[in-house]
Amino acid sequence: MRIISGKWRGRPIKAPTGTETRPTSERAREALFSMLASRVGSFEGLRVCDLFAGTGALGLEALSRGAAHCTFVEQDRYALEALKANIAAFGADATVRAQAAEHFKGGPFDLVFADPPYDSGLGHRALGGLVLAPGAFASLETSRVESSGLPGFEIEAERKYGKAKITLLRRID
Repeated sequence: MRIISGKWRGRPIKAPTGTETRPTSERAREALFSMLASRVGSFEGLRVCDLFAGTGALGLEALSRGAAHCTFVEQDRYALEALKANIAAFGADATVRAQAAEHFKGGPFDLVFADPPYDSGLGHRALGGLVLAPGAFASLETSRVESSGLPGFEIEAERKYGKAKITLLRRID
């Protein structure tokens, strides 16, 4: 697994062994960032949050493309080890919160990534607890059949990749 674009393009991302962490595929990340780029233009200066961060691939990709800062939220200790190693290897401007993403309160954020365990409903709970900037975008990765609508957001786009569905949401102000 590698960074797709930006200043860290092609650099490898460390992932923990085992099946607890399910990184978003490069193909799905590339499609997601294409959808985002067509809507936000530049990532320069964005405040990003990567919930259920795992390896940090989504937040690191945003930082590679110019985001100002990323807050990573992850509770699994093996994923945290890989995440911290990736942040250190890239010299990323980031904060790591070692806690359950559904209990994290923070913001304001311009862009949020949420990739919770499938069919758990935790992504909806986690997004509901954040402070988002006006017009902020959120990416929610769920199983193909899981509901992705969320009060206070409108669905901008949905794409399916294998067992996953990525929904791009925009905060309604």
